[in-house]
Amino acid sequence: MEFVTLTEKEFKDFQSKHELANFFQTVETGKLRETYGAKVHYLGVKEKNKIIAGAMFTDTKSMFGMRRYYAPQGFLIDYDNKELVKFYTDNLKKYAKEHKCMFIRLDPNVIYRLRDVNGDLYPDDKPNDEVINYLKSLGYKHFGFTKDYRFTLSRWNYRVKIDKPYEELKQTFSKSTRKNIDSTYRNGVSIRIGTKDDVKTLTELLKATADRKHFLSRDEEYYNRMYDCCGDLIRIYIAHIDFKEYLRVNKEDLEAEQKNNDEIKEKMTHDMVGNKLTNKLETSNKLIEKYNAQIKEAEDYLKEYPDGKDVGALLSVKSGKEYITLVSGILGDFKKFTPKYAMYNQHILDAYDFKMEYVNFFGISGDFSKDNPVYGVYEFKKGFNGEVVEMVGEFTLPVSFKYYLYNMFRHLKIAYRNVKGE
Repeated sequence: MEFVTLTEKEFKDFQSKHELANFFQTVETGKLRETYGAKVHYLGVKEKNKIIAGAMFTDTKSMFGMRRYYAPQGFLIDYDNKELVKFYTDNLKKYAKEHKCMFIRLDPNVIYRLRDVNGDLYPDDKPNDEVINYLKSLGYKHFGFTKDYRFTLSRWNYRVKIDKPYEELKQTFSKSTRKNIDSTYRNGVSIRIGTKDDVKTLTELLKATADRKHFLSRDEEYYNRMYDCCGDLIRIYIAHIDFKEYLRVNKEDLEAEQKNNDEIKEKMTHDMVGNKLTNKLETSNKLIEKYNAQIKEAEDYLKEYPDGKDVGALLSVKSGKEYITLVSGILGDFKKFTPKYAMYNQHILDAYDFKMEYVNFFGISGDFSKDNPVYGVYEFKKGFNGEVVEMVGEFTLPVSFKYYLYNMFRHLKIAYRNVKGE
C-alpha cells in the first residue's frame, strides 16, 4: 500500500463510486471551502495503482501558529479493513505533522444504529461499536453519543427509502401528511426550480425562519458561492402562492357547498329533522363560513400581491445514494398554506428522477420526547414514515501535543461564556 496525494480528478472519480460517497466529501465542496481561504488536501491510499481509500480535508488556521484538518463525513474507506484504517491513520498523522497540523477532525458517514419511525430500536439491531472502539484504539477521541439537533453534520438523520412507486410510497405517509401535501396545491402553492437569480430569495426565506426560531443563518454571499461551486449537486426549490388560484378554488368550493347546503335545507322541509340532518347542516354552514373567509383573504392578498408571493425555499443536495434536504425556510405568516409539504414532496419526486435509494430529511434530535423544544422538526419528518438513522458521531485525532493546550483554552472559553451568560 502507498499513501498518496490525489489529484482532483482522481479523487472525484474515486469518490463518485464509493459506498460512503456523500456531498460533503466532494471536490465541489472543497472548492467552496477554498473560496473562504481554506486549503484543501486530497489524501488517499493506492494499492497496485488503484485507489482503495481517500478523503477531502479542509486545512484552516488554528492557535499557536498551527493548522487543523477536517474531513467532513470522511473518510471514504472500508472501516472493517483494520489494516487499511491503521495504515491510513499512521500516514495521515505523519503527513499532518509535517504540515504543522495540530489535529484532524472527522464525522464519518457511518451508521451506528437504525431505529423505526418512532425512534425505537429495531429488534435485531446491533450497535456499530467495533468501528468506534477501533478508531479509539488508534488514538482518535470520540465526542460521545450526543443527541443535540445541530451537533456536527447531523448525528441523527431521518430518511425514507425509495423502494416502491411514488403513489404506493405516498400511501404509507401519515394521513395528515397526505392531506397537507394535497391541500398545498388547492391553496395555490406551486414549486419552481430556482436558478442563481433565486439565491437572494432563498437567503431571505432561510433568514426569516432563522430569526423566528432564534438560530443563525448563512448570508447570500455564501449561497452564491455554493451555487457557483456545487451547481450540479444542488437544487433550489421555491414555493410560490398564486392567490388568483387560491381565490378560484375557494369560489368553486363555496359554490359546491352552497348547493349542498340548499339540498340539506330542502330535505329538512319534508323529512323528519333529526340529529343527522342537523349535524350535516351545521357542518355545511361552517364550511360556507370558512370558504367566504378564505375568499375575502384571497382578495386581500391579491391586492397586495397581484403576481403572487414566494413563501418558502428548500436547498437540496445530491449526496451519494441519498438526496438530502439540507436547509429550508418559510414565511411564518403563510404557514397555513403548508408550503413546506409541497417542497418536500417535490424533493421526493425528484429523488425518483435522480435514481436515489433514499431521501434524507437530514437533522433531527435524538431526544424523541414531546417536551423537547425541537420535537416539531422530528414530528414533521415522521409523517413521511421513514426511519431514524444514528451516525457514529465525531472524532478528533490529535497530531501535536499543542492540541491538548488548544482543548484546554477552548473549554475555558466556553466556561467563561457560560459565566457571562452569553
